[in-house]
Amino acid sequence: METLHLTIDGMTCQHCVRAVDGALRRTPGVEVTQVEIGSADIQYDAATVSAERIAEVIADEGYSASVD
Repeated sequence: METLHLTIDGMTCQHCVRAVDGALRRTPGVEVTQVEIGSADIQYDAATVSAERIAEVIADEGYSASVD
């Protein structure tokens, strides 16, 4: 498993946190460590999902993510 810290722009409330957390948890190969306003820490299986795909999942929820 790879560890990834994401900076997420556009999150302003706990609804945002729940939306991103839920989307990440539904993504195969992703294990969520923590999601808070403005960031997420996850572990992921690089054989199953890429960091780029993870950023797309977050974008599908209406936020932009960058890998730190």
